[in-house]
Amino acid sequence: MIEVGAGDGANFAYYPDTVSHVQAVEPEPYLRARAVEQAQRVAAPVEVIDGLAERLPAGDQSVDAVVISLMLCSVADQAPVLEEALRVLRPEGQLRFYEHVAASCPGRLQTTQRIADATVWPWLFGGCHTGRDTAAAIAAAGFVIDEIDRFDFPPGQPSPAAPHILGRASRPVDEKVSA
Repeated sequence: MIEVGAGDGANFAYYPDTVSHVQAVEPEPYLRARAVEQAQRVAAPVEVIDGLAERLPAGDQSVDAVVISLMLCSVADQAPVLEEALRVLRPEGQLRFYEHVAASCPGRLQTTQRIADATVWPWLFGGCHTGRDTAAAIAAAGFVIDEIDRFDFPPGQPSPAAPHILGRASRPVDEKVSA
């Protein structure tokens, strides 16, 4: 399993001890150091490594699961990151995702997201963009979205980053052509 953009390792505590190996990829040195500390405190075996989401350190179709959590908002382009996740994922493997996303209905929140993204939000929050349609990007990369929940987090607190998705997508099984 690979966790892409592991940050400070906050997700590590949620991996059960039945997970055989987590390769946590984090490019930022400060966050990577915090992730190494966090990895020593959890039951699952976590290896924290320096790397980029656009060039994952794994072979083609070599991992059962890819975890992406609250990082697709801050990459320059979601497409190469998701294409790379698809590359390393085994057939029938799973992409697990948790991201804040664009508001699903036209209105004030979409307008607020567009203004925030065009002005100070990315500058204040490490390149974060609030108005990305991440579910569409996941599907466009070739994944099949098997399950998706949409909700606001934190509930009842208005924020351009409130809309979230949590879900599971799979790598489609290549169809065999009979001769």
